[in-house]
Amino acid sequence: MGTGERERLVVAVLTYRRPDRVAALVPLLVEQVADLARRGGPGVTASVLVVDNDPAGTGARAVDDVRPAAGQDWPVTTVVEPEPGIAAARNRALRAGADHDLLVFVDDDEVPGQGWLRALWTTYRETGAHAVTGPVTSSYEVEPDPWVRAGGFYDRTHRAGLATGTVVRTAATNNLLLDLRAVRRAGLAFDPALGLSGGEDTHFTSALTAAGGRIVWCAEAVVSDVVPADRLTRDYLLARTAGLANSSARVALLLAPDRLARARVRARTLAAGLARGVLGAGQVALAAVRSDVGGDARGRRTLARSRGELLAVTGRVLLPYARQG
Repeated sequence: MGTGERERLVVAVLTYRRPDRVAALVPLLVEQVADLARRGGPGVTASVLVVDNDPAGTGARAVDDVRPAAGQDWPVTTVVEPEPGIAAARNRALRAGADHDLLVFVDDDEVPGQGWLRALWTTYRETGAHAVTGPVTSSYEVEPDPWVRAGGFYDRTHRAGLATGTVVRTAATNNLLLDLRAVRRAGLAFDPALGLSGGEDTHFTSALTAAGGRIVWCAEAVVSDVVPADRLTRDYLLARTAGLANSSARVALLLAPDRLARARVRARTLAAGLARGVLGAGQVALAAVRSDVGGDARGRRTLARSRGELLAVTGRVLLPYARQG
């Protein structure tokens, strides 16, 4: 980047048939862009990109409907990506950002905290990292039943307490800044094979790390999501847990460099899945004897993880992003 040139940053939000949510989020992202312009220094310009994965364009129309009166600044672009799958939508964001230096992914069901975008940008500038990620906190649309809370299904505390600047090997794309120049040098894209199963973000960021990229944590860049009532049922949560375990195991297999390495990953996954199955069955049985709601939830969550891993070992793929109808 030459002297006096500004880096171009775009905040990309993907959406699929949630027009109300994306329409509520985009004005908040515009505020984040304005905050970065005011307080982030002269080295960056920013805009917002909405990638609507609904071929009917319901999300794009909803965003256009909240556009302010003519003459007001509205740094928002909408595109429709008709190919199904989260990977296709993310790759469309990469293509749409081809003339940008930085891209920030955020989910359409999240709300950015105060100074979120500025915190990501500042950490990127101060650390020289190739990607920056931050925490996601969850709240609930309705109070979950005790079984759901005890199961810890939305527990994201595994990185709690990490200091800003700490290097991490992988990151989710629900709160992630990418240096697109590093992405292009490494020739990276999201794998379509993971488009309907998930895990495409772990695979992508693992590949970035393997190519010499450095991902760092920013504790101040917080986004929050509100979990809707239909994602608090036992059936949904157990299916989600199995799907996450399945995609995680598949990513490990895809990242293995050769047949021998894949065999080792498969063997480790098989052993872990079997051990988890035995542990989960024991937890559920003991919980039944003790009438322990929390023990039952944790045991069934362990069993769901076992199921996802064992299915991956046998080549079965769970498809939580598959479209119905």
